[in-house]
Order: sequence, then structure tokens, then C-alpha cells
Amino acid sequence: MSTINSQTIHGKVKVGDQAPDFTLSDQHGNQISLSDFQDQKAVVLYFYPKDDTPGCTTEACTFRDSYEAFKDAGAEVIGVSSDDAESHRQFSTKYHLPFALLSDEGGQLRKLYGVPTTLGLIPGRVTYIIDKQGVVRHIFSALFAAEKHIEEARKVIKDLTDQA
Repeated sequence: MSTINSQTIHGKVKVGDQAPDFTLSDQHGNQISLSDFQDQKAVVLYFYPKDDTPGCTTEACTFRDSYEAFKDAGAEVIGVSSDDAESHRQFSTKYHLPFALLSDEGGQLRKLYGVPTTLGLIPGRVTYIIDKQGVVRHIFSALFAAEKHIEEARKVIKDLTDQA
């Protein structure tokens, strides 16, 4: 089951926007909503092209290796791709990923956030940093710089923590 709250947002989410809420299933069949973290944790919401591909594996494992630092800074990491829950479960198990991987089958959430495709074929790699109030504070998009997403996210989360 998935619920995408399209409210009045059409097109591309920008820094300063209220992040659109959603509810999607993770690799264990749990329903995860962005609003679950409201007033509790910042969220590192990263969209990636496909489970168990070289760049996506590098990105997921680098997020895994930094996961405790994100948690210590009061942030939750959530990955999103169009793969189904079983694919996510296998990917998560194989690489011991401690965070949720959400199934955006059909790409509704990707479209709502305005995540681009490359050459009209490859789903984009975009990371959104969302503060505790649900406001998008940073967006980083780079298909071929998977590890840079984690560097950017750590820097922004640290800045948010320092401001609090």
C-alpha cells in the first residue's frame, strides 16, 4: 500500500518548501510516513535508481557506514527506489543496511518530488535533507557521484544540529 499526499504541490520540490508527506512500504512490509518523524528527527531522504547496482550499492553502503553518525545527530536515513519490497529486502540483507528502503513502485513519489531521469531512462539520484519541521533544507543531485550524497548530507545535518 502506498499513499502519496500530493496536496497542492506540482512539479519540483525546492529548498524552503514543506516536504510532501507520503506513506510507502519498506523492505519489511512496514508502512513508513514522512510525518512519522515530524518534530522528532531530521530526515535524509535519498532517491536512487536501482537495488544492487554498483553506484547504488556504493551509496547505500556509505550511508550504512555513516548511519550511526546520522542517528547521533538526530537524523533518520530513508532510501527510495521503484524496486519492490522483496528486492529491497534482499538488497538490505545482503549489505546489512540498517535503514528503511521504501518501494515507490510506479514512481509516484519520485514524480511528486521532481526527481529527474537521465536520458529519459535512468531514474535520478537525489538526496533531500528535511528538518524536524518537515522543511526541505538542502537538495543534492548527482547521478554519478554516489558517495558525495553522504558527504553533503552529513555536512547539512551537522549544520542543522549546530543551529539547534
